[in-house]
Amino acid sequence: MPTTDNTTIARRIVELPIGREMKNSYLDYAMSVIVSRALPDVRDGLKPVHRRILYAMEKLGLFPDKPYKKCASIVGEVLGKYHPHGDMAVYDALVRMAQSFSLRYPLIDGHGNFGSIDGDPPAAYRYTEARLNSLAMELLRDIDKETVEFRPNFDNSLTEPVVLPALLPNLLVNGSDGIAVGMATKIPPHNLGEVIDGIIATIDNPDITIDELIKIIPGPDFPTGAEIIGREGIISAYNTGRGQILMRPTVTIEEATGKRNNIIITELPYQVNKARLIEKIAELVKMKSLEGIAEIRDESDREGMRIVIELKKEANPQTVLNQLYLHTTLQCNFSVNSLVLVNNTPELLNLKQLIEYYIKHREEIITRRTTYLLLKAKKRSHIVEGLLKALSILDEIIQLIRSSNTTAEASSRLQIQFEFSPEQAEAILEMRLSRLTALEREKLSQEHTNLQAEIKYYQEILDNPEMLANVMKQELLELKNNYNEPRRTKIKEAIIQPAEEKELIIKQEVVILVTVDGYIKRMPLELYKRQKRGGKGVIGIITKEGDFVKEVLVTTTHHQLLIFTNLGRCYILRVYQIEESSRYTRGMSLRNLLKLLPEEKVSAVIPVEEFRNDCYLLMATKLGLVKKTPLIDYETPFKTTGINAIKLDENDELIKVKLIEEGKDITLITSQGKLARFSETEIRATGRYTRGVAGVRLKKGNTVVGMEVIDGSFTHLLLVTKRGRGKRVCVDEFHPYHRASSGVRGIKLRDSSDMVLGELGLKDEDEIVIITKVKGNIIRMEAKDIPHQSKNSIGAKLIDLEDDDEVSAIALIRE
Repeated sequence: MPTTDNTTIARRIVELPIGREMKNSYLDYAMSVIVSRALPDVRDGLKPVHRRILYAMEKLGLFPDKPYKKCASIVGEVLGKYHPHGDMAVYDALVRMAQSFSLRYPLIDGHGNFGSIDGDPPAAYRYTEARLNSLAMELLRDIDKETVEFRPNFDNSLTEPVVLPALLPNLLVNGSDGIAVGMATKIPPHNLGEVIDGIIATIDNPDITIDELIKIIPGPDFPTGAEIIGREGIISAYNTGRGQILMRPTVTIEEATGKRNNIIITELPYQVNKARLIEKIAELVKMKSLEGIAEIRDESDREGMRIVIELKKEANPQTVLNQLYLHTTLQCNFSVNSLVLVNNTPELLNLKQLIEYYIKHREEIITRRTTYLLLKAKKRSHIVEGLLKALSILDEIIQLIRSSNTTAEASSRLQIQFEFSPEQAEAILEMRLSRLTALEREKLSQEHTNLQAEIKYYQEILDNPEMLANVMKQELLELKNNYNEPRRTKIKEAIIQPAEEKELIIKQEVVILVTVDGYIKRMPLELYKRQKRGGKGVIGIITKEGDFVKEVLVTTTHHQLLIFTNLGRCYILRVYQIEESSRYTRGMSLRNLLKLLPEEKVSAVIPVEEFRNDCYLLMATKLGLVKKTPLIDYETPFKTTGINAIKLDENDELIKVKLIEEGKDITLITSQGKLARFSETEIRATGRYTRGVAGVRLKKGNTVVGMEVIDGSFTHLLLVTKRGRGKRVCVDEFHPYHRASSGVRGIKLRDSSDMVLGELGLKDEDEIVIITKVKGNIIRMEAKDIPHQSKNSIGAKLIDLEDDDEVSAIALIRE
């Protein structure tokens, strides 16, 4: 067995730093992906796989007037000769070139199932068939006339074109989409007629500006139609190569029966999957994220697309559309990134540069084609001249041929004796006897005249750039006349987008209920009808055993809720994010919406429409502390995780939070019926995480249960006890004093088992809502029906309670 020289092995080992080797190897791989797979060539707008598919089909003779051929055979031809990669990669590329919803101008005529806009996959390639269509032939036109360079294929057994002649400006009319390593390309499709007009305008005026081109090519023209909203994205994309183009569907509003409206969608934005869109809308409706939709169905057929969205009676179609635009792909952006290969180097190009590179490519193609045709015409003219000369001395030629022993001898004698070239001599020897007739002589003479005219024409094209440009324009106009179609995508002026998400939501007055166990529900206010004092009320919520309503407030779906907990933390929740429920449900747990700690309970809910600089949040704790903090301090993006609102002492809890403006008085009510009134100016504004100061002095066993702000919006205070008794007391009966006082009597309790639940500021036009703890009953009544009594009275019965029930919460309804 031969031995190996260790010295030789050592010489073949090269030591390199691993970091440098990985960097170099990865760069090589990245460039291979960029050049050989992901980015299109600026000249023909094709990636290698698409170019190889079209060329292989051309070599197979799959022309538009020929029969279809199985896609399996085409894929095998491409894999075996030009593209040694995965078969599905080749088939997917072939399928996309046949899909009318993927390419503005498909290049392949497919026969069979080639997928759908619903995302349905194509049939396997053993079932489908394909052939080139007439537009693909415009990409391949003149490829046999030495117009492009060829290079060896992967195993050096064949050659393949480096680029296609591409009379069709494919990069602009069909666009491109690809992801490379560290870069990507996304070029939108355009209308063929507009692109050709833009190219011709650039040929006529090389100094044309992009603004002038935009007047000719106003924007992309997507195969699925739909609408482009605004021109800013188009202008940016055409000037810089990058831009965001906003797309929306083609929508009409139809009136249906019963004062309902239907939203009809007939065209979707480019690359939006119809089936997934419908599933997403249905899912959002089920989750109550979309309001106003009764039903959605797909009525699309072979005649076209038709998605029907049936609306509820009260739904505003434009509001529902705004919600759909926000939450679904009905409104989406096409992110233009015109990155292409220029001389195998990635470059970001604007619209004019893309056109200029196409023109440059076509100039080269026409020049090479003309050179080829000129040489061919000259060769043929030379042969025809020889044949005509031979016919003029025919007898001598025949005599010479008859006297020659071999064909080679005859050829040599013709060249020497009559000064024919080798090519002419060969043509004379191969000439058939039928060509000796007078008619054939006339044909040869006419052919020679025509060839001379062609030679002159070709030479003029090569010598005169203006004539070459005319040839280019003539071919483009012919292409436009044969294949131009009307624009599909409409371009509309920019719309004013809703400034805030709430503007996409139907504004509706609602009742918000929050239970002690942390359940929250939203219901329309109109569910509750007015009743006289002493009525039974209607069911407002079904709670589980041991749970009862803690907070009741009336607000709108455009407000935000600041949710404060007993631990002194604040969470932010938008009202419309709360699922609308019926009166017979308990709602949803706040823990599904917010990241509450296990021991946290809701102590106050404040509806806020906007965070103002001149407004404060006033907080009161169970042990009588009060604190004032600017409302603006609570405007935070951390909505679900919560923020610190107040620093609490041990055994203390946050029990009430109110909005307050400067110069207002505050009242605090205790569980034993004591009421203290003082000015907010006695409380210095502090930051979020501070302790606060004493608001009222408490005796043992007494706690603060309520707080009101005297802001002039009401004339009376409503005081309610847990046993359902209450009264209105004139605000002026309680004179302001300094904070940290013991307060005065606000209501007299009948016995020690009763206690004050809270207080509300009222005026005669107001209404109140009272809810019970055990039965969950709600009663709604007018404030003027509640007796007006002095501060030393025990109040009147406001709600008829059963023995085991008690009032759990009260809320104000004010226009």
